Amino acid sequence: MLRHIISQVEEFLDLYQQQQPLEVHNDSACLLDIEDDPSEDDCYNLVMRAGKFEMLETGIGPPSKRARKDRTCGKVSETSVPNETMESEIWKEFPEDLYETVIARLPVATFFRFRSVCQKWNSLLTSKSFSLECGQVNRAEPWFYTRTHENVNTGAMYDPVSRKWHHPTVPVIPTNKIVLPVASAGGLVCFLDISHRSFYVCNPLTRSFRELQARSVNVWSRVVVGMTASDKSGGGYQVMWVGSNGVYEVYDSRNNMWTCPGGMPACINLPLSLNYRSQPVTIAECMYFLRSDPDGIVSYDTETGIWKQFMVPAPVHLREHTLAECGGRIMLVGLLTKNAATCVCIWELQKMTLLWKEVDRMPNIWCLEFYGKPIKMSCLGNKTLLMLSLRSKMTNRLVGYDIAKKEWFKVPNCVFPLSRRRQWIACGTAFHPCLTAKA
Repeated sequence: MLRHIISQVEEFLDLYQQQQPLEVHNDSACLLDIEDDPSEDDCYNLVMRAGKFEMLETGIGPPSKRARKDRTCGKVSETSVPNETMESEIWKEFPEDLYETVIARLPVATFFRFRSVCQKWNSLLTSKSFSLECGQVNRAEPWFYTRTHENVNTGAMYDPVSRKWHHPTVPVIPTNKIVLPVASAGGLVCFLDISHRSFYVCNPLTRSFRELQARSVNVWSRVVVGMTASDKSGGGYQVMWVGSNGVYEVYDSRNNMWTCPGGMPACINLPLSLNYRSQPVTIAECMYFLRSDPDGIVSYDTETGIWKQFMVPAPVHLREHTLAECGGRIMLVGLLTKNAATCVCIWELQKMTLLWKEVDRMPNIWCLEFYGKPIKMSCLGNKTLLMLSLRSKMTNRLVGYDIAKKEWFKVPNCVFPLSRRRQWIACGTAFHPCLTAKA
């Protein structure tokens, strides 16, 4: 019954879009301006600028001459589609208390247009009851927030469900500094400026933004950053940075301050020789960091403050590797290079033996493209669904991998709106989209 209602609401949105949209003014939680990739096939492209929403039909442009066959097909398709209308006698009896329940379960991309239906739906983003409804929806598929070489201050977001790229028309972080996404949790993304001095947290889908307090420890060298979100009453999130010399700090959003719990215990071998290309993974209350020399993993329990280290030898011929996580399992993804052949492989950590066991690898036909080429890999998301950027001097390929299903798939090119220029992905992180998450 609920699925039927949701499908009806989606049809209602599509029908309503054909009318003149309602102007929606910006507020403290307004949606970020977004443009869909015109290279993708969709019914509408969404353009939201200066707080005004407009629905533009895909393909509208200068008139062009079509072949007679195409014109005939167009006429047939237009006449074959019935003129559907909403039954007002049915929908006027729809229970008011179910609106938020249904809307909270619509696809995330639908939120970018449903606010233009009426002022009441527009105000849902600031409603506590709607926040509770959204919190009960488990969205398994994460989105990816990336930064590109050509558009480093704006970024691009990829929705793996609709296989679409979304391009914000305004910077997520209101600063002139170059900031890079380094971690995420609870629908929020943590950014670190390129000089490693300032931290920022924001919701990529809204204008909810916060610049974190200055760190109490003056460490300007490279650090690895992790982030967790609390499910307990009071919510909040924590941001943690760790340096190879063993110094670390934890930021708690509930008291808006950094704390330095102290140095690492003597049982942890220093320096850590952290793998800066690998984002940490969080399982339950523990963060896991990848280290080298010696190869292994270092964990930190955010509840107890206890550090542990595990010596785990890396697979032979491995390079460009990073940690990943799926269903509480610690995974490893990296390039396996031998002679002139290069392949992307997936390993799972065996808890009993503390050894990596290969569980999957990229199809051989895909690997042939990289034969004899010096390939570099960046992991743009390491939570259940992976996005890998594989690039050489002349090529840049985006590949996705579903750890749970063991499925490889190609990610469409990231292209500028109203342009055919492909963007080169520099870095990114996976995040679970949540319109009610506040920095």
